[in-house]
Amino acid sequence: MTIDQQATQASGPELPPVNALSRRTFLRVGAAAGGGLLLSLSLPFATDEAEASGDVFAPNAFFRIGSDGKIVLTMPYVEMGQGTYTAIPMLIAEELEVDLNQVQLQHAPPDEKLYANPLLGVQATGNSNAIRGAWEPMRRAGASARMMLVAAAAKRWKLDPAVCHAERGEVVHAPTGRRIGYAELAADAARMPVPASVELKRPQDFNLIGTPAKRLDTPAKVNGTAVYGIDARPPGVKIATLAQSPVFGGRVKSVDDAAARAVKGVRQIVRLDDAIAVVADHMGAAKKGLAALVIEWDDGPHATLDTLAILGELKQATLNPGAVAQNVGDVDPAMAVAVTKVEATYQVPFLAHATMEPMNCTVHLSEDGCEIWVGNQALARAQAAAAKTAGLPLDKVVVHNHLIGGGFGRRLEADGVIRAVEIAKHVDGPVKVVWTREEDVQHDMYRPMFFDRISAGLDAKGMPVAWNNRFAGSSIIARWLPPAFSNGLDPDTTEGAIHLVYNLPNLHVEYVRVEPPGIPTAFWRSVGPSHNVFVTESFMDELAVAAKQDPVAYRLALLDKSPRAEAVLKLATEKAGWGHKLPERVGRGVSIQNAFATYMAQVAEVEVAEDGTVRVRRVICAVDCGIVINPDTVKAQIQSAVMFGITAALYGKITLKDGRVEQTNFDTYQILRMDEAPAVEVHIVQSSEPPGGMGEAGTSCIVPAVTNAIFAATGRRLRTLPVDTTALKQPA
Repeated sequence: MTIDQQATQASGPELPPVNALSRRTFLRVGAAAGGGLLLSLSLPFATDEAEASGDVFAPNAFFRIGSDGKIVLTMPYVEMGQGTYTAIPMLIAEELEVDLNQVQLQHAPPDEKLYANPLLGVQATGNSNAIRGAWEPMRRAGASARMMLVAAAAKRWKLDPAVCHAERGEVVHAPTGRRIGYAELAADAARMPVPASVELKRPQDFNLIGTPAKRLDTPAKVNGTAVYGIDARPPGVKIATLAQSPVFGGRVKSVDDAAARAVKGVRQIVRLDDAIAVVADHMGAAKKGLAALVIEWDDGPHATLDTLAILGELKQATLNPGAVAQNVGDVDPAMAVAVTKVEATYQVPFLAHATMEPMNCTVHLSEDGCEIWVGNQALARAQAAAAKTAGLPLDKVVVHNHLIGGGFGRRLEADGVIRAVEIAKHVDGPVKVVWTREEDVQHDMYRPMFFDRISAGLDAKGMPVAWNNRFAGSSIIARWLPPAFSNGLDPDTTEGAIHLVYNLPNLHVEYVRVEPPGIPTAFWRSVGPSHNVFVTESFMDELAVAAKQDPVAYRLALLDKSPRAEAVLKLATEKAGWGHKLPERVGRGVSIQNAFATYMAQVAEVEVAEDGTVRVRRVICAVDCGIVINPDTVKAQIQSAVMFGITAALYGKITLKDGRVEQTNFDTYQILRMDEAPAVEVHIVQSSEPPGGMGEAGTSCIVPAVTNAIFAATGRRLRTLPVDTTALKQPA
């Protein structure tokens, strides 16, 4: 029985229907099946429009305290290595006054109405906002439950609730030493009124939040019992792998599958319009069968597409006006009287996700419905896509979500689920579709390519009096969440290019939307900032050089209205030993940002060999991410994001020739290797601000720190990624 089913069978006060919930309703309570306490946690959409209109909203998370003492949280977010399955239970446990290990988790089913992310308005885990969205509502739910449990105990003891308190899963009356556990109180608490107001703990009173709690998902991942999407094995499952058209938009022209059918273990060849799948007893047989296929492709309309043509289109687009993302002051007259003018162009390439767990999805399609096993960041969207593909009503599609071995935005998409359902239509029984790494890299949905034209005017002291930036590239939001794309703009594409931490008197930023023909683009860890912070922080370094000033001192002079940014910059540079002499061809670079509601500064120490090889030796990061839930998770997130960002800076590039992606596997789409990984130091600034996002911030911040360090080491300014080592070779 699901939590939802338990709610409808509650014998106490009934949960109102979804469409009857007012936006101000926060908590509903009932007696769970078996005599427990069931709380319906409502996370309102954080939109001005909803607030103004009083639109209804739906509860999207439930937690239950059973008469057996178990506390079960139905988790509306997914775990993909970022620590969500520990940090969010910490919020509940803190206010509920229980140990973290008392909270058990279960995956939320797909339900856009019940489990929508409050910051996105859809059921999804992304944009570094799981903690940001859960921070206050989850704590309020825990505090409300605690108050009802205390009230239930006080009523039983005929005492004033004010003389009782909760601790470690019990209600205690200190003067008499009486205590009673939550399990015994759960049924009584379910009949108590919901508190009209809830007072949350002050940060100085936290016992769990802010401590380095051990992650709840670690034991299962260590002992091998953790179940990822790729681990799902329903009875009788067959394994399939596939070859998709090497050109996006191409089709299968003909196929000779005689040799493939002769491979031992191959059971079936499935031909689709634009792909061929081999279904077998195991992956080895499926891969052998795939290799034996002789396929002739019709490349379609994008057969001659190449990267240079796409880049040329972006360059041309930036010669024309775009949508104004931000305007401060009046740039044109300020630029006209500037003493010095600095101009530059920057470009970043398409990037693949290359998640550790390759794309996969298991589907059992029958006359009665469709059952799916997958790891996905947007589960309701995956369910809807499967239903549409299978031609079934939504309620006939059951999706089991699992742990994800790397998301990075790739699994916010449903293309892998759609493909698996298409194949399952031709297979009797369950089939697990696993993409090879080559298919994964060559049929990804990529971080967009961008091109920037940026300029600034400096006064007699070298300080910026005008800043002008126009850039072109794809808008993922326009496709993924159309209502969020308005007047030619979306918040994801422009983040990091507008609302900078610097005090700039005249600033003008424009965005030109250009969708590359035939190339699917998608969210990639810190999408907008991954491009914009590289440009803005590299260009800020250029201005410091033009002004003949130290890059850190130059930035500090522009941070007079941003104390949080100033604090992280000073801390990072102090810990890095900024200004201390370094060996020849070793340099330090700095970057600073406010992205995902987190302030961060990084200093990279980089060595450039005579052959142009770049080695990042050391990274120092200072972060103000507001109140920290788990400092160990913050450090781990930054460390992983730094490695991800260095990979992109040094190696990341997807290129096309004759309509085909040229990279195939980790030999041609290289990632940072263990012996290349730098030491990463993380220094956390204590803060009383609400939590910011941590999953992506480190990726965008490290890239300009590395390229600025390369300039410091060699005097070569790199405005195109990834790093061109040939440009850094020491002259013979």
